[in-house]
Amino acid sequence: MDKYEEKLRDFIMVNNIKAEHLVFETSCHSVKDAVMATKSSPQDFVKNICLIDEQGNFIVAIVKGEDRVSLSKVGKVLGTRTPKIATPEEILERTGYPCGGVPSFGFNAIFLIDQKVMEREYIYTGGGSQKSLVRISTAELIRANNGKIVDIRK
Repeated sequence: MDKYEEKLRDFIMVNNIKAEHLVFETSCHSVKDAVMATKSSPQDFVKNICLIDEQGNFIVAIVKGEDRVSLSKVGKVLGTRTPKIATPEEILERTGYPCGGVPSFGFNAIFLIDQKVMEREYIYTGGGSQKSLVRISTAELIRANNGKIVDIRK
């Protein structure tokens, strides 16, 4: 287990989050890789798209694995201009996790959860590294990140 996976595992335990932290031998960076590792469906995964708005706020747009985020919708939801996609360096600095392993909770951000994510009882999200995932109920996800459910997909 690497330092990022340990950091997330500790956050889950300390904050009493009901979630399962899974570490694999192979990459889970893409939805395709994650489906193969877990032997589940692409509909069970979410992507965490990290964004920064014009005021410097860090935003995580959470959409289902097969969907794409609409940057203009994110801007409209927040009442700001269209945010920009964060760089890998900004993602590590703001979340404490490397790009490709960012979880849907566990750091300071504005969390926006697409409505379609809520169609699933459980989802898989980033587990701290490219070889780990977290399985969590959508209800627990909202509790963990205080996210706002909105329409942000293309």
